[in-house]
Formats: sequence, C-alpha cells, structure tokens
Amino acid sequence: MVAPVTGDTSSNWSHTRARVGTTLRLTFPGRRYHATPWGNHVNEGLIEWPPSPWRILRALLATGYSKLCWPAEGPPEIAVNLIRKLSTTLPIYRLPNAVGAHSRHYMPFPQFNKEPALVLDTWAQVDGEWLGVHWPVELDESEREMLGKLAYQMGYLGRSESWVEGELVEDEVSLEEFAVAPDEARPGSSWEQISLLAPESAESYASWREERLTDELSKLPKENARGKPLTKAQSAKQAETLAVAYPKDLIGCLQADTRFLHEGGWSQPPGTRKVLYWRPMDVLRSAPSRTRAPRVEASPVEFVLLAMAAEHNNMGSLPSVVRTLPQGELLHRALLSRFTDGDVPAVLSGRDSTGSPLRGTSIHQHIHILHLDLDGDEHLDHVLLWAPAGLGGESLQAVRATRHEVAKNAKRPHRLAVAASGQRAELLGLRSGANPQLADRLQRVLGGVKGTQEWISLTPFVPPRYLKSSGKNSLEGQLCAELHTRGLPEPEKIEIVRLDSGTGSEKELARKARHFIRRRARVGMQPPIDCGFVVKLEFSCEVQGPLLLGYGCHFGLGAFEAV
Repeated sequence: MVAPVTGDTSSNWSHTRARVGTTLRLTFPGRRYHATPWGNHVNEGLIEWPPSPWRILRALLATGYSKLCWPAEGPPEIAVNLIRKLSTTLPIYRLPNAVGAHSRHYMPFPQFNKEPALVLDTWAQVDGEWLGVHWPVELDESEREMLGKLAYQMGYLGRSESWVEGELVEDEVSLEEFAVAPDEARPGSSWEQISLLAPESAESYASWREERLTDELSKLPKENARGKPLTKAQSAKQAETLAVAYPKDLIGCLQADTRFLHEGGWSQPPGTRKVLYWRPMDVLRSAPSRTRAPRVEASPVEFVLLAMAAEHNNMGSLPSVVRTLPQGELLHRALLSRFTDGDVPAVLSGRDSTGSPLRGTSIHQHIHILHLDLDGDEHLDHVLLWAPAGLGGESLQAVRATRHEVAKNAKRPHRLAVAASGQRAELLGLRSGANPQLADRLQRVLGGVKGTQEWISLTPFVPPRYLKSSGKNSLEGQLCAELHTRGLPEPEKIEIVRLDSGTGSEKELARKARHFIRRRARVGMQPPIDCGFVVKLEFSCEVQGPLLLGYGCHFGLGAFEAV
C-alpha cells in the first residue's frame, strides 16, 4: 500500500572522530536473538542482524506500556520527543561475534489429514558480547533519563525468546568498533549490503500522510447510489473512515500491529523506509570459530536461582509445597548424574575424596537445595541453590546443564532454567517488574540486606537426634547446636508454634507443617523422630540468611524466613 521512500540514506561517518550522540549497550543473557527481516518468511532461515532501527524503537515503546505503565491514550510527551529525535537519524552498530543457528520442527495437522509441515526456527547465537547501537543525536537530560529507564526495563528484542538486558552508556564512546553503517561506498571486498527497516521522521510522515489523504479523497465518489450529491455528514464520514487506515502520526505507525497491517493491505509498515547498510560477510558464521580465545573460568558463585516451568505452562501441575524434601533429593540426583565417571565435586556430593561425609568446619559448606513457592500459590516454582563454599567450574556447569526435574505423578519432567546467579548482594538486588511479590519473598528467605533478628519456619524443623525433655537433646538444645555448627549465635528466645497458639498466619503454618514429607527415600538416612515443628527464633543481633537447620536441611527441610 505504501512504497519505500527513497532519498539520501548515507551517513558519511568518520568512525574515529564521531563521539557525540546516544549509545545503547544490549546483551542477550539467553545467548539467542530471534528476528526475521521484514518481507521474508520464517522458513527462509534469514536473521535480521543487526536489529533494524524500526524494531528497536517499537521495543522501546512496548516497554513503556508494559513496564512504565503508560496510559492507553499514548506515551508521555517526553517519550514522544525522544522517539521523534531518534527517528530523525540512522544509527550505527557494533556487532558482537555470532553464529547463525536453527532448529527444525514438524508441525502436525491431523484435523486436515495433511502431512506434517516443516517449520524452521532460526536465531543468532550470541555468546558473552554486547551489541552497540549509536544514534548521532543529542538528547536533553529528561529524554536521556527516559531512554535509560526504557533500556533498563526492556525484557526482549525481536521474538519473546530473545531476552535482552539494556543499558544507556553514560560515558563518551569511541566509535571505532561501530562499523556497521549506511555508507554509500563499499568499505571493502569482505563486506555485504543488507536492507533494514527504519522509521521516517515525524515531519516526513505527516507531509506524506496529508498528500496521500488528499489524493485518496479526490478519488472517492461525490454522489450516492441514487445519483444525489453526498451530504456534509456523509462526506465527513467518508473522510473519517479513510483517515483511520493511515496512522495519525509516527507514534501511531510504530504502534501498528500485524492485524492492522494485514487488514489495510500494507506491503510495508506505514511511516517506514528501507535503508541499505554495509556489514562484514562473516558477521553470522555457520559454525563457531576454531581459533577461540582461551576460556575464562567463571568465579565461583554462592547462589543460583532456578525457575521451574510446567509443560504447556500449566503452573498448577507443579509440585505441592509439601514435597520440598523429595524434590530436593530428585534434583540432587540429577546433578550427580552429570558426572558419569563418579568423580563428583565435594560441593555437590557433601563427601571428601575418601567418600566420607564432610566434617568439622566443612560440614555445611556444600550445596543446599531449597525449593520455593515465590508466587504464593502453594506450588513450588523456584529452586534456590546455596553453597557457602561456592559453585564454580564443573559444579556450576552441571547446574546449568540440568534442564529438567522429575516429579511424582507428572506426565513429563518440569523444565528448569537459570534465573539468576551470584553472591548474596546480587540476589537481593533482583528486580521483578511483572510480579514484585517474587522478589519480596526471596528477600525474606535471605533475611534482607543487613539480616534480621526474628525468623519463623518456612518448612518444618525435624530434629536430627532423638528428643529428650531437657539438655542438649531437647528441642531447644538441638536448635542451638545446629546454629553453633553454622557459626551463628544462640537465640534469645525460642518459641514453638502450635495449632492452639499463635496468630492466624502462624496457626496456618503449623497446620501446613503436618502435611510435609519428612522422610527421605530409602537410600537416605531416616529421621530419628518423624515429627516436624514450626519454630520462631529471636536473636539479639541481625542474622543473615538463608537459615536451614536440622534433618534434611540440605534438601529443603528446616528452612526459615524473616518475620
């Protein structure tokens, strides 16, 4: 319906001196970028690399609506000015090393009695480097602040599988590595030309729209079916219907969805133009380079947070919270199964080189597996792996390679994905814009930034030895002994929460604790007493979490959270 607008698309960049402008740094934590160039079918196996200027601006607008809660009437004035400024010029790119990859899927059509159709899923595999986008345009302080917020909150670029983390670069940037640009002359024999979709400037689109509407209105009939002249109301309605087919401004063009484009018969989104960019021919290799730089071993991390997902995203089919212990054991077995030669790191096995359990100061330095219900629906949806000795090298690689976890009565294993990893401070800084409750519950398990003085059972505490009425084997004595082995102070107050005491929420904890599974599988040591207690601990100073005590504490029992 609209033809590409031709014109001067050259940039005449001087990469060594052009330092003024605005730069975004984009990284792909999932290491994948999925996007099909405009005008191409997904089965052609093409990748839009780098992302087109039109796609980036649409992603910024979508982030504003989904994360910054813009009103349905449209973006705020600052955001409108920002988008208009970025659309007046063409960006240049710094491309990281990437490999073109694809998978094949055969989609069945049983209802049509047809043969399965082959569908290609193509992506760019981006490992560890960042994509730079630089616009040679100056923004004022409020516009830079808005762009920084949008980049920080951006969740994906391209398809929803293309997770992205954005950052506005505040320092002066050297553009020597920003080589992908819309220059007229070919930079060299090893370069190829690609077409990217870019937005028109707001003024150019407004002028084109006015001319197009005037031309279309002149073609409309001036008489009705009976041959009588149209009334003013009928003419106005004709003009209004025609105007709906053309977005009123550049923001409307960027927000046009696929259905609008199909119904309007647009062969190219309104308000866009095709621009020819030069990029190196080997920017998307068909295989990883054989001459890779030496692999830098990642520093050990204390925590890894895994997200659980059920088949078909049916979160109600995830395991119940009462199955914390068996799920911890099953995941532990899956981690150990990664070591077929039997040489399991002590941080995962909890045993030394002779096969004996760790003792002394190392007794609780190996991994703790705590399944969590962070969204409060009584189903386990995350797993917190905590190893005071640190997970690194082979142990961290085994965690990342474990993609599934089995569960009782589940038809298929649940999917696992690394949601975060790092030290305690980094997990406390996690953000969750879609559901702030997740981050709040995780902070309670960790005890907050400085720790907390009051703790209450999240999962029941099972005594590790036979109970006696007094002395070191009493319930209080065993709790104090468990705290001592972890280098923590004795509490000033220990209170047992029962069904006939405590507040309503505490009674609910005591009721739920009766249904938790408290016995390990046959291969594991059984508890001396099959009884779980809900306990409140009050310390004289702040104590940092996680806090896991008693029998089965390395598989999720005896976990506490901040009151």
